[in-house]
Amino acid sequence: MFKEDTIAAITTGMTNAGVGIIRISGDQACEVADKVFHAENKEKQASNMKSYTAAFGKIYDGEEIIDEAILLVMKAPHTYTCEDVCELQCHGGIVVLRKILDIVLKNGARAAEPGEFTKRAFLGGRIDMSQAESVMSLINAKNDFAAKTSVDQLQGRLRDSIVDMREKILYNVAFIESALDDPEHYSLEGFPQKLRVIVNDILEKVKNLLKTFDNGKVLSEGINTVIVGKPNAGKSSLLNMFVGEDRAIVTDMAGTTRDTLSETVNIRGITLNIIDTAGIRDTDDIVEKIGVDKAIESVDKADLILYVVDGSIDLDENDYRIIDKIRDKNVIVIINKSDLEIKVDKEVIEKYLDKDIIQLSAMTGDGSEELYDMLNKMFFEGNLSYNDQLYITNARHKNELVYTKNALDKVIESIDIGMEEDFFSIDLMDAYEHLGLIIGETARDDLADKIFKDFCMGK
Repeated sequence: MFKEDTIAAITTGMTNAGVGIIRISGDQACEVADKVFHAENKEKQASNMKSYTAAFGKIYDGEEIIDEAILLVMKAPHTYTCEDVCELQCHGGIVVLRKILDIVLKNGARAAEPGEFTKRAFLGGRIDMSQAESVMSLINAKNDFAAKTSVDQLQGRLRDSIVDMREKILYNVAFIESALDDPEHYSLEGFPQKLRVIVNDILEKVKNLLKTFDNGKVLSEGINTVIVGKPNAGKSSLLNMFVGEDRAIVTDMAGTTRDTLSETVNIRGITLNIIDTAGIRDTDDIVEKIGVDKAIESVDKADLILYVVDGSIDLDENDYRIIDKIRDKNVIVIINKSDLEIKVDKEVIEKYLDKDIIQLSAMTGDGSEELYDMLNKMFFEGNLSYNDQLYITNARHKNELVYTKNALDKVIESIDIGMEEDFFSIDLMDAYEHLGLIIGETARDDLADKIFKDFCMGK
C-alpha cells in the first residue's frame, strides 16, 4: 500500500493565479529540489538548508530558466507527511506549473496519487483515519458548520473520544483475562455489576454520537429540497426569493419551467440543495411531460418538499394529484401570492394534508421569515446552534458506531442473563475493533485505499 519513494504534485488549484505550489515529499525530496532549483545565494541548497527556511531563486530545465520561485524546505519528521518536504512556490499559470512538475518528475520524483500526501501522513502516525477523512471534508465544506465540524475532527476531538472508550474496554478485557488465568490474585466477584456500569457509560457516549448524525449530515451536506406545485403556482419565484436574484425565468404563462433547475442556498446556517421542478399537470406536450416525470422522480428522493399552492385560485385536480404524492414526506405547504386576493384557506388544505402551512408572497418576500422558522423547527426542533457538540457527519463512522452499539448491547445482555465472564470479552473486543476502524487503529489496506482514492490530487 505504501511506496517508499519520492512523490510530487501541484497542490494549488488548476486555474491561473498569482502563485502556484508544487509539493515534493519523500527521502529524496531535497535532492530532487536541488536538481531543478538554483538559489540566488549559491551557498543555499535544499539539502543543507535548515527546516522551515526559504530561499529565492530560479527553476531550471537543464540550462533553460523556466520561472522564478521560492523554495520552502521542511525536514522530517516535523512535516505533514512525516517525510522531508520541499515546496516550490512559483507563478500560478497552468502552463508553467505543469512544465515545472514535468521537470521535477524527470529528475527523480513520481507523480503523487490522489490523496497520497494525506495517506503518508496517516501511515506516518501524524493523523488518524478520522482526521484524514476530515481533511477532504474541510476541502468540500458547503457552509460554516461543515467547516467547523471538519476542523474539530482534524484537531482530534473524535479521536480523543474514541481512544478514551477503547482504553476503558481494553482495560476490562485485560482484567477478565487476568482473572481467568490467575484467580488467586484477581477476583471476578461482583465484577459483572461493575462492568455493567462501565459499559452503560460507554454505550451512552456511542448513542449520543449516533444521535448527532442526522442533524450533522443535514447541516454539513444540506437538505435536499424540491419545490413542487402545479404550473404558474410561483415555484420559480420562490427559488428566486431564496437565491436573491432572477435565477429562474418567471412568466404568467403556465409551463415555462420544463426541466429541473438546481441551486444551493444558505439560510440561517442551513444549506438547502433546492430543485425547482416543472409544474405537475396532465399535458400532451412531450417535452413538458418529460419535465413532469422528472419532477415526480425528484419528489421521491427529497428530504423536504416545498409544496407551492397558487392561493389566488381554487385547488384543482392537479393539486390533488400532488397531495397524494407527498403525503408521507416532510412537507411545508406554501400558499403563495399573499399579495393578491387569497381564495385558498388553510382549512381547505388541512382536510387533505396534515402538514405545516404558511402564507407568503414569493414576489415580495412577505412571510419568508416564518418559512425559515419552520425549516429550523422541522429539522432541528428550533435549537440549531453551533455549540461545542461533537457531530458525526461521516456515514462510515456512523456504521462503525452502530456495530459498536450492537456489540455493547450484547455485553449488557450477557451480564443480565448471568453468562460466564469470558463471553463478555468476545463482544467487548468486537466493540473495540469497530471503534478502532473509525480512527484507523485496525484499518485494513483495502479500507485505507478506498478512503484515500476519493481525495483530490495534490492532497
